[in-house]
This record gives sequence, structure tokens and C-alpha cells, in this order.
Amino acid sequence: MEKQEYLEVYRHSLAHIMAKAVIEIFGKEHVQYAIGPQIEDGFYYDFELPRAVVPEDFKVIEDRMREIVKRREPWTRKVVTKQEALDIFKNQKFKVELINDLPDEETITTYNTGDDFIDLCRGPHVENSQELMNAAFQVKSVSGSYWRGDEKRDRLQRIYFYCYPDKAALKEHLAFVKEAMERDHKKLGTQLELFMFDETAPGMPYWLPRGWRLYQNLLAYSREIQDVHGYQEISGPVFNNRSLYLTSGHWAHYQTNMFVVPELHRDENGKLVQTEEGKFDMEPVETADIFSAKPMNCQNAMKVFGSQTRSYKDLPIRFSEMDVLHRKEKSGQMNGLLRVQEFRQDDDHTFVMESQIEDEVNDIFSIADEIYNTFGVTYRAELSTRPEDFMGDINVWNDAEAALKRILDKKYGEGGYEINEGDGAFYGPKIDLMIKDALGREWQCGTFQLDFQLPLNFGLKYTAQDGTQKTPVVIHRAIYGSLERFIGVIIENFKGAFPFWLSPYQVGIVPIRTEHNDYAKEVMKKLAAARVRCEADYSDNNMKEKIKKYKNLKDPFIIVLGDKEAAERTVSINVRGSNKQIQNVPLDDFVSLCTRLNIEKTLELPDSV
Repeated sequence: MEKQEYLEVYRHSLAHIMAKAVIEIFGKEHVQYAIGPQIEDGFYYDFELPRAVVPEDFKVIEDRMREIVKRREPWTRKVVTKQEALDIFKNQKFKVELINDLPDEETITTYNTGDDFIDLCRGPHVENSQELMNAAFQVKSVSGSYWRGDEKRDRLQRIYFYCYPDKAALKEHLAFVKEAMERDHKKLGTQLELFMFDETAPGMPYWLPRGWRLYQNLLAYSREIQDVHGYQEISGPVFNNRSLYLTSGHWAHYQTNMFVVPELHRDENGKLVQTEEGKFDMEPVETADIFSAKPMNCQNAMKVFGSQTRSYKDLPIRFSEMDVLHRKEKSGQMNGLLRVQEFRQDDDHTFVMESQIEDEVNDIFSIADEIYNTFGVTYRAELSTRPEDFMGDINVWNDAEAALKRILDKKYGEGGYEINEGDGAFYGPKIDLMIKDALGREWQCGTFQLDFQLPLNFGLKYTAQDGTQKTPVVIHRAIYGSLERFIGVIIENFKGAFPFWLSPYQVGIVPIRTEHNDYAKEVMKKLAAARVRCEADYSDNNMKEKIKKYKNLKDPFIIVLGDKEAAERTVSINVRGSNKQIQNVPLDDFVSLCTRLNIEKTLELPDSV
């Protein structure tokens, strides 16, 4: 048995042990047990229990599990009929529902752990609990869940466990978890005053002043790179009539992920009309103007391209767009900045002739390399091919996939990238860039999508060299991808200690006493003139308190100004992450240093001037 396969069996078997322990603790007549699969770092089991599981129960459950394992009980697999299964689990409503949903021809198996616990399961499992004697496990958490993920069904308690082959492996994983918690962007986002969420707008972040500065720095950097590569930025409406999405095909393929706003009945004064039940009355679909908050920018780019006559001499035309997008997600899928319902992308739609595809995609790769290198992240590429619900001519799809494969083969060699069969967009194949974070986790950020279909749907044309009218090819492109997700990743990568050029504020200015405020204001003015982002504390608070405040906010430099500095027009610099203070630095030299760091965009701070 392969190591991973064995680990899955090991974890799944311990899920049964956990269910048995919970039943023994709470009493068989009080427990309804649902499902308990293995997962990436352990396992979980869902229960309906007479009371909430609290942290004080964790050790009790763990100790009972260890006691059960020490009993060295045999595990017995049995094939049963559907009726036998219904009889066995007649007092377990979730198991009964699962059994009733099985096809009549399905092979149904049960597993006994000892004589007093039986579960409905396909297996496989260990043959005896003694195989789990070296088990290293620990309660991870308890959360609420719904039976079969349906919020209208029974509410359950889900008990999660970490589980590894031995204590050393578990200890290593717990250290990883601790590090991940210290890097958690949700915690750091609050601590660093970057962003917040509110229940009135689920999955839609509020960007606070410091966070919005960070956001704007990212946008400015993207624009700086794109300017060099010949991009033009456009902006389109945030709300569009559904006719736009009917033309593009997104209404049929993407409607469930869109925030749709149907027109409501109004009286002659414009007041909304309500039914007898007090509900607002909607216009019939046939007559209503139905609008949607846009989930992507591509339709607007198609409209802009089609707004005037185009020639082959104009191509490539690169329309970048960084408008607000909205995509409807299930509440359980949202995760801080990493999965949101409102976001921006460093989006682009480039219109090219077929002969220009390879050069353009290679240029996009060069942009991705430059941007990701600046942030110190590595990536790998994945090619996603034609899905089942594809739109358009299959031969055009084949040509598009072949073009992307040629590009990837040239860049990475055959087999140097992953192929996800059937995972492309409905209008074209795509290359996804999976970046690796500081903890080794992967996130899909960048994407290039080759699209022969949407320009056809919108009737887009350009005049070719021979005078004929031809349809352009569109390359959809993002490098950051969702800026929200990218910011979440880099917060965790840098633990909130951003490189100098990216930091919301780059210099915290600390006058030792209020009589040093005038010099502090002079320093502030000079730094601001050099486009250095700085903040100063002019209060009469203790100097150490002021320094601590800026340290907690992770400003790269904190400069302290006293009598000596004011008299000599110098600064004393505390460098983030260093206990050393660089003293007596001429103010002009410090300004020059900051200017150089903004230009060079290095990841590390210097320890000398």
C-alpha cells in the first residue's frame, strides 16, 4: 500500500475511533452520527449531540480515543442488504437517509470496531485497533455544519482532528500551524489597521487608510510595468444590462455567480409597489430591465474595441482595466481576503492577430516574471483545456490549445507544466500561474486565457493587410489576479513587514519632546517632497511609547529626533527587525536612501546608509 493511501486509511480509521469515543462519552441514545472522512491533515466527524462540545471536552475525547485504541479490538467488514442496513441503523436518521439514497444494486458494507460500534462505510480500514497504537492525534477545532451542506437541514457539530503517523510528524505540523497563525492575514490585517469586514456586506472588505495606501501602491506598480509594455487603461460600468451577458454567453454559464438586480414595479410617482404580504413586486422577466454587477471586465473591453474601426496596424491593442468586480460566493467558501465577493483585478484584454499570439503571451510571461520576482515569489504554470460546456467550434478550440502548448513547451519543456483536462473557461483554454507562499501553499493568482469566441459573439472585426475583415483573437490576462487575494498572500508572506517601497507608511517620525516638533515637521516636509510616505507623532507621549506604536505597525524606518539631530540637521534611524540604531545620518542622505529604495524595490532593508 502506498504511503499516502495508508495515511488515508489510518486517518479514516481514527475517525471511527473518534465517533465511538463520542458515543461512549455522551451516551448512545443521545448521539446521531453523520459522516466522518479523512482530510488533508487529519479527519473530522459530524454529530448531532445533546449539548455543545466545548474546549474542556477536547482532552476527554482524546483520552477516550487512546483508551479505545489500547483495547486492541478487531475491525470486521460485512456486506449487508439494504434492508439489513436499515435495520442496523434504524435509530440513526442520517445513516438511514444515506442508505435510502443508495441505488438498489449498490454493495453496502459496514465496519464493526469491537462489538459495540458499527458504522456504514465503504472502507478500507485497519484490521485491528493495535495498528493505531502509535497514532499521533489532537483535536483541532469544533465548528458548526449542516447536514449535507444544506443550511435548511439539521445543524450539526463538526469535530476536527489533526492526525499524523507519529508524534514527530504531528509536532512538525503543529509548528507549521503555529507559524501559519502568526502569519494569518486576517489577524495581521486587524493589527496593522489594513482592512475590516462587516456583516452588512459579507465578503466585501472595507479598506482602511493604511490598507488603501498598500492597495494603491500595488495598483501603481502594475500601471508602471504596463506603461512600459504598451497597455492602455480603460474603465467601464460596474452594472450592465443582462443583454451584454447574453451576448458573451456568461448569462447561461455564470449566472449563479452573479449579483442580479431585477427591475421592481413602481407607481407613477416612482415609489416601489408592494404586494399584500408586504413584499416588493418584480416586473415580469419579459419586460424587465435586469442588470447585474459585473463579475468580470471582458464584456466592457469588447464594447470598447468595437466602438471604432480597427486595422491590423493597430494590433496588438491592450486594454487594461482595474474596476470593481462582484462574484456571488456561498457563505462557507469565503475566507478573509483569499475568497471574497467584491474585488479588483489587474485585468487586461489584448486584441491580436493569430500570428501575434506567441509573441504576446511571451511578453505577458516576462511581465509575470518581473512582478513575481519583485515580491520574491515563485510560480508554476498549469494549462486548462476544453470543458464539457464549451462554446464555439471544436477546431478553433484545438488550435487555441495547441498554441498555448507550443508556448509552454518552449518555456518549460514538454512535461514541465501540469495539464488540467476540462478545466478551461467555456470560451477558451487558459494558463494559470500558481504562486507558492512562504508556507509552501499554492494560490492561483495569474491567468492568461486565449479566446477565439467572445470577439466572434460581439461581431468584432479589424481590417487585415489584404483589405478583408477578420476577427481578432483576445488574450484575457491578469498577473496579481484578485488584488484582494494577492494582498492576503503577501501579508502572510511578509508577516506584515512589507518591503520599503510597498509599506503603507515607510517612515515613522518620533520627536523626543514637543520642542522637537518643528524640526520633525521640516523632516516630514522634505520626505513628502521626495514621495516618501511618512507619519509623525507630535504628541507629548513618552518617546518609547511613540516608537512602540510605529514598531507595532511595522514601519520600515523609525527616525528619532532630539536636540542633537535638530542642531545638526541629522536623523537617528531604527531599522525594522534590527536592534541597532544608525545615528547622526545627514537628513539629505536619509532622503536619498529612501528615494533609492523606492526605485530599486528591494525586499531587504539596509543596515547602513
